[in-house]
Amino acid sequence: MIHFYRWDSATNTASCPLATEIPKSSSDIAEGTIIWIDLENPTPEEEAQVFRDFLPVHPLTLEDITRPRRLEDGMAHLPKVEEFPTYLYVVANPLPMEVCNPDKPSAAEVTEANAQKPRRMRSNWIRPQLNGILTHNILITHHYDELPCVNQVRGYVGRRAETTGRGPDYLFHLVLDEMVDEYAPVVERFGEQLDRIETKLFAKPSPQILKTLLRLKRQVVFLRKTLILEREVLARLVRGEFDLVKSHEIVYYRNVYDHLVRYTELIEGAREMVSDLMQTHLAAASNRLNEVMKALTVISLIGAVCTLIAGIYGMNFEHMPELKWAYGYPFALSLMAATVVVSLAAFRWKKWI
Repeated sequence: MIHFYRWDSATNTASCPLATEIPKSSSDIAEGTIIWIDLENPTPEEEAQVFRDFLPVHPLTLEDITRPRRLEDGMAHLPKVEEFPTYLYVVANPLPMEVCNPDKPSAAEVTEANAQKPRRMRSNWIRPQLNGILTHNILITHHYDELPCVNQVRGYVGRRAETTGRGPDYLFHLVLDEMVDEYAPVVERFGEQLDRIETKLFAKPSPQILKTLLRLKRQVVFLRKTLILEREVLARLVRGEFDLVKSHEIVYYRNVYDHLVRYTELIEGAREMVSDLMQTHLAAASNRLNEVMKALTVISLIGAVCTLIAGIYGMNFEHMPELKWAYGYPFALSLMAATVVVSLAAFRWKKWI
């Protein structure tokens, strides 16, 4: 699907014409006209209309753009920024829809549920790919997944059409800003989960807690890798390396960069906390095992002493003095009981139990 927005600075008017009204070539755009084309899960024909006819791009760029569709595993390209003679190409990895809206099942999960297959673990997130192509008067965004950050900006542009007139670099900053802001509740959610797990861990370590920690570790590593790479992309954008990002717009990109750095530090702290909790879990489980072994050792030692007494009086030799004693049986039981009491008292005095 193609969403098409156009701003005419000569008349200060905005419009959302049909995709069929896209100019045949970017050279046909009048001076002062700003265009934003958003391709959401486009067909190959729509991609050809935009990237071959309207704004021809380098074959390597087109190869990176269509990577999720071409590869069987749908693996997205990692974040990067490249400058070409006529355009600037940026790749970002927003959060998956199921992460932004954890209560709403993703399309992949719905398909799996309908097929009665095991649900995909939340830790196996599929990294979406957001492509951005900027010229001096054109912004093209391309993505195969529904992205909340793009939806938010489309709604904002629909309410405040004059925003389009500020230029493609400002529009793309809005998309990046919404994308980075999506990390805030996710990072906070990680912190809350780890705090709850820490409380449970000291109370009663269990294999289920370890399984949860392993899942969280994979998710944290996923986010950390994405945030670090996106931080490098934003760092290049705020350094003024590219002419297509105007100097007066760099301050907005710097604001996005600051937020991204903060979330990167928080996710790094979460990663360290997950590792610490895993070590704590192993230590707590080992300590719990030691306590169980200590109790079993005490029981075994006391049982061994009682077995010794029973073995001695069970030999039935002819000249044993207690063999025909009337109180032999009560005496043996009393001796066993006394041994148990004395042993427990000695263990407690030594603070072994």
